[in-house]
Amino acid sequence: MSKFIASRLASLDTYVPGEQPTGMEYIKLNTNESPFPPPAVIADIVAGEVEKLKLYPNTDGKKLINKLAKLYDVQPENIIIGNGSDELLAFAFLAFFENGVIFPDITYGFYPVYAKLYDIPYQEIPLQDDFTINIQDYINTSKNIVIANPNAPTGISLELDDIEKIVTSNPDYIVMIDEAYVDFGGTSVIPLIKKYDNLLVIHTYSKSRSLAGARLGYAIGSAPIIEDMNKMKYSFNPYNVNNLTQVMGEAALDNEEYFVKKRKEIIKTRKYTQKHLEDTGFVFTDSHANFLFGKNPKITGFELYSKLKEKGILIRQWNKPRISDHVRITIGSEEQMNALIKATKEILYEV
Repeated sequence: MSKFIASRLASLDTYVPGEQPTGMEYIKLNTNESPFPPPAVIADIVAGEVEKLKLYPNTDGKKLINKLAKLYDVQPENIIIGNGSDELLAFAFLAFFENGVIFPDITYGFYPVYAKLYDIPYQEIPLQDDFTINIQDYINTSKNIVIANPNAPTGISLELDDIEKIVTSNPDYIVMIDEAYVDFGGTSVIPLIKKYDNLLVIHTYSKSRSLAGARLGYAIGSAPIIEDMNKMKYSFNPYNVNNLTQVMGEAALDNEEYFVKKRKEIIKTRKYTQKHLEDTGFVFTDSHANFLFGKNPKITGFELYSKLKEKGILIRQWNKPRISDHVRITIGSEEQMNALIKATKEILYEV
């Protein structure tokens, strides 16, 4: 650390992403990426756009936004695109949460990082013992709220009616719902933006549309909220989504049937994997995401993570209170999950 960093940022705890190791070929089940590539037609379309890299991208992303608006039955002024959903989360924290925000104590790790980065007061609301959200903790709070739904890393979803109760009881505050994993079994609250002007919904192409490396996300909300988000964008980086990513985003929507099919395969493999690991003693939450979250009483979370890594398989484990013995396992291909199941059984046999 240099002597020049701002004093309030010197002790900032940054977000820790999942490992991206080199040196050997791992089965990566630690960062919730899709096991399936995007359809080949996307590569063909992108190849035809390479010449446009000499030009700045369209700042408004109009073509992509129009397609997203059609898909979700909203108006273009209800949508903003960003360099991954993380950038849009950052814009929202900066724009709306000056006076504070609340979110669960076990959730996506970027929320407290953004709060600290922007010097925003925040409160972490403890999940219940079963890792579910008690919606009464978010009713009539008179505070801005962020909820990942399904939650990460637990995978547990709130019902649409419960989220609507939270939104209606806090009419003068932003309720931001991060739906990064909603396409794997959750229920989107996007239809509610037509009823409530304080609701903001965040989506990403990284999970259910196989484009984690392209860095593309979008937010949907009332026109005034999106106008505020654009003010952040045009004060930070108007060219935030590059030409090729915009084209990939459009092509993905044109091939939505492919991704729907792959999501169904992932859900099927999730259920298959859960059953086989439960046979070894695992206890899991009710995940509606592209991962499983649970623990096995026969082994600590760190020991399982370490021994699987030795066998060339990466999963996610946190050295944090309440969840240190839990692991998060991304759902890969059926072949990858069979390798995980086999390796896990071998490890548990030895302990």
